[in-house]
This record gives sequence, structure tokens and C-alpha cells, in this order.
Amino acid sequence: MKIIDRYIRQRFLQSFFLIILILAVLFSFFEFLSQLDDVGRGDYRLADAVRYVALTLPKRLLDLMPISTLLGGIIALGMLADGNELLGMQASGISVRRISISVLGAGLLLMVGAGVLAEIAVPIWEQEARNARAQAIAGADVTVVRQGFWARRKTVFIHVDQMLSHGLAADIDIFEFNSNGRLERLIQARSADIGDDKQWILHGVSMKQITEQGFSSTEVPSMTLDSFLSAEQIDLLTLPPHSLSTPDLTRYIRALDESGQSVAPYSLALWRKLGMPLTTGAMVLFCLSFIFGSTRSQSAGYRITIGAFVGISLYLLDRLSVNLGLLLNIPPWVTAMVPVVVISGVAFWRLRAVM
Repeated sequence: MKIIDRYIRQRFLQSFFLIILILAVLFSFFEFLSQLDDVGRGDYRLADAVRYVALTLPKRLLDLMPISTLLGGIIALGMLADGNELLGMQASGISVRRISISVLGAGLLLMVGAGVLAEIAVPIWEQEARNARAQAIAGADVTVVRQGFWARRKTVFIHVDQMLSHGLAADIDIFEFNSNGRLERLIQARSADIGDDKQWILHGVSMKQITEQGFSSTEVPSMTLDSFLSAEQIDLLTLPPHSLSTPDLTRYIRALDESGQSVAPYSLALWRKLGMPLTTGAMVLFCLSFIFGSTRSQSAGYRITIGAFVGISLYLLDRLSVNLGLLLNIPPWVTAMVPVVVISGVAFWRLRAVM
């Protein structure tokens, strides 16, 4: 039985890797085309676009895992069924349940792979990609961190702790140094309205002027500052929720909650990240229903077509549940688990007669 387990898993994984390779190349090409629109902005060049596409590959692989699992499983098990290999296994006394367990073993490996991508590869590579892209387009030395960013041009350093929305920042520190590297002025602001003309309107401002004789402190309700970053450029410097690891997301959600800010997008990102391996596993169950359910007598082309339709439907269901969840304030864990529950429910319903 170990030989049969190994054989089934090998065929399943071979088909999975073939499908995800094809889809990854296709979607990477589309991403490259979209990056060409930004080539020439600031210092962003063609080589930077290629590097960005390469560094964001783990995120695309993670997004493609459910559909690749479904299509890969349908192709692999469909070929076994068309070659009467599954029938031969059943004739030798191996039950459908036992064959399904072998397939689920391969699915478990893919679920672990999805978890590794979501927790390790995506946060590291995605943040590196966005750092490099933001630095090139903004034309400044930039470091993007979990809750904001650092930026530098010549002798001016800017630290923004939080980006609340387009053109609205909170907790800003601006350090101005002289040519000798000595700090001359420190500007701290509670918030800032940032325009596309690179003018920052600071609110709740505290200024400290430092000279050889000492320093003076001034507080004003608001002031206008000419900066080197526009609102559009700063949008590039904000890390999206999916680029954060689970521990970082958890800490960020706690910090936002303590400050009374909305945590919905980040809570949803956390639950979607946790649910991705489960979605991959649900797809394994669903592909089993194609082979052992009512479509087992259909052609391979029919099964693949239906599988692609199901994959597209799952994507649309996922986007719909996300948007409705944010709009109607549905608990994030409910929103994130909707695709998993729907796919698993349909799979069990189709398999109930043959298991």
C-alpha cells in the first residue's frame, strides 16, 4: 500500500507543479506588463521592474495554490481514472476511502507549503520588493517598516509612524541636519495632510531649533512644509496587510485597537492568511468529488473545464465575501472562512454516496 500511496501522491504533485508553473509564468508576465507603466518614474528602470516581479513571485504562488491544487488534482486523478488505474485499485480491494486518504496526504503537503509561503516567503520577499520599488519611484532613500516608513533626501530625514488613508499621516518626525551632520531642527507633528504637490500641512506641531548656543522650542497649531514626497509617492510606502507575517499583523492589530482605529482590513488579512492552507485542503476534497462523484464518467476536457469554472467562481466568491464583510462589518473570521465552508460542503455532499 505504501507503493500505491507514493504513486498517487507523486502523480498528484507532478500535475500540481505543472499547473502552478504555467499559471505563475502567465500571471508574472501580466504583472511585468503592469510594471512597465511605472518605468521611467523617478529612478524606476526596466531592471527594477524585473526584480519586483521576481520578488513578488511567492505572493502569486500563494494566490494560485487553491486553483492549481484543484486543476492539478483533477488532471492527475482524471488520468488515473481514464487509464483504469483507479478501477484496478478498487478491484484489488482498495476502497475509495483509502484512495482518498492517499490523495489527502499530498494535499497535506500542499497545505504545509501554503503555510510556509504565507508566513515566511511572502512577508520577507514582498517587503523587500516594495522597499526597492518605493525607493526607486520616490527618488529617495526609503525604508518601509511595519507601521510606517523612514525616508531620506540629502540632509532631511522623515519618519511617518502611521498612514491612515490617502494623503493622511499620523505621528510624523522630521529631522533636518546641516552639512556637518549636526541636527539643526526637529519637527514633530500629530498628523499631516499631504498633497500631490508635495506640500505637507502639519497639525499639532512642535519644533525644536538647535544651535551652538542651545535650543528653542516652539509649538504651533499647524504649518505648511515643502517636502520631497507627494501623497501618491507615500501611498507606495505603505505595506499592504498581506505582506505582514501573522505575529506582525497581530501586534499591529493590537496597536490599532488600543489607539481606537479601525482594524477591519488587518483582521481580515490575518484570517485570510490563516485560512489559505484550509482553502487549499478544501480544493483537494473538491477534486476528489470530480473523480469519484457524478462526473467520473465524463471526459478529461469536461472535468478540466468544470474545474476552471469552479476556480473562477471561488475567486469571485472570495472577493464578494471580502467586500461584503468590510461593508457590513461582518466578523473577519466569518468572511475569511466562507470559501472554505462552501467548497468543503459541496465536496462532502458530492462524495457522500461513494465514501
